[in-house]
Amino acid sequence: MRKYKDLINLHDDRGRLIASEVPIQTVSPLTNPAIQKIINFVKQCVAVNLEGIQNALATGAVGGKYCSLRGRSVKKDLVANAGAIADALKENLQVTAKDDTEVRVLKGGKHLLVLVPSKRLAAGVEYTTSATATAAALCHVLIDKFKIDMWDADLVHAAVWGRYPQTMEMLGGNVASLLSVPQQNEGMGYALRNIMAAHTAMITRKNAMNAAALSSILEQAAMWEMGDAMGNFERFHLLGLAYQGLNADNLVYSIVKENAKTGTLGDVVKSTVQRAIEDDVIRPLRKEPSGFTTYTTNDMNKWNAYAAAGLMAGTMVTCGSARAMQHTPSVFIYFDDLLERETGLPGVDFGRVAGTGVEMSFFSHSIYGGGNPAVFAGNHIVTRHSKGFTIPCVSAAVALDAGTTIYTPEKLSGVIGEVLSEVPELREPLKYVNEAAAKIKGDF
Repeated sequence: MRKYKDLINLHDDRGRLIASEVPIQTVSPLTNPAIQKIINFVKQCVAVNLEGIQNALATGAVGGKYCSLRGRSVKKDLVANAGAIADALKENLQVTAKDDTEVRVLKGGKHLLVLVPSKRLAAGVEYTTSATATAAALCHVLIDKFKIDMWDADLVHAAVWGRYPQTMEMLGGNVASLLSVPQQNEGMGYALRNIMAAHTAMITRKNAMNAAALSSILEQAAMWEMGDAMGNFERFHLLGLAYQGLNADNLVYSIVKENAKTGTLGDVVKSTVQRAIEDDVIRPLRKEPSGFTTYTTNDMNKWNAYAAAGLMAGTMVTCGSARAMQHTPSVFIYFDDLLERETGLPGVDFGRVAGTGVEMSFFSHSIYGGGNPAVFAGNHIVTRHSKGFTIPCVSAAVALDAGTTIYTPEKLSGVIGEVLSEVPELREPLKYVNEAAAKIKGDF
């Protein structure tokens, strides 16, 4: 059933048209098969660092920084036997012979990509099943295959699980999921928002358009999960996802291209307003005695989507020209400030993006100096206020960064970003989501 009249044109990360006049509902997490597949992969996929386990066993350095069990050492060549370990791990995790379990050997045996069967997740209520089942099965496989005796079995457990259960999460462990443990989420529905911008940038192999898309999918899908995308707010978030994250009507790409050579943030604001006028999203309300024209709109949700797309373009132009991620808070503040002064209309997310920028600049640049933009997620106390509209820009900025920070996205994301980039739907979400939307357009 078609709920909204909005039709969008779908474009890829190079501005090429994929499909025309597609109903907006086709990109909803409730209907789009590719988005649903991406969310399922986030729950099912686990990265195993076999090389890390091998080194931990050999040195006794387990459980995170400064934890070393002197005199404890089990020297086994796990990397050379990665194929056999993967086969045994798959056998342990499978529920039925032909289910969706998958264990893939990567990097010459250094890493494993594990897809835990959906039946295991369906048998419980927590997404942590993927990490716990993989870690437990891996302990069994290593102990059995390498004939580890009872005196060293605890070392295997520590090498795989890390310091858990002494810690809430698997501190220093070598099995990793994109999703943090539930205790680290700030509230109901925050699981998908608790994924660092570093992860999304690395999973998409630092393609800014795809990093923005993946991050926007995760952030906006969380709005349905936490109950924010209900009633009129559903269309608000649908349009935000489509225009800011999925390059609907080629808006983000075309504004970036228009301002790529000499454009400033102010020029991007000008382009955004001009496009909104041309597309009849906003219109002049009145001309003040000073000569200043204020604007109005009959569709505040659509205006917000255009403003959000402009914000993304402004981030890409600003951070792309500097090849540095640190400008994101400035863009959040001054894009919105300029946009509001130019039109008299609210900035992105009704001021919450500008407010987020103020706090983010304090935490990452001022007295606190807590971390670069790559460490932030929608679950962070600084960036959770704007729901769905800031972190996609941060992810795009991280993708455009040329190594300007001490803690690089490669270092922060580590094995998990490298391993999950092997999943095509996570690596190129724009392609798969838009193709899926085009296929189901007839349903609406």
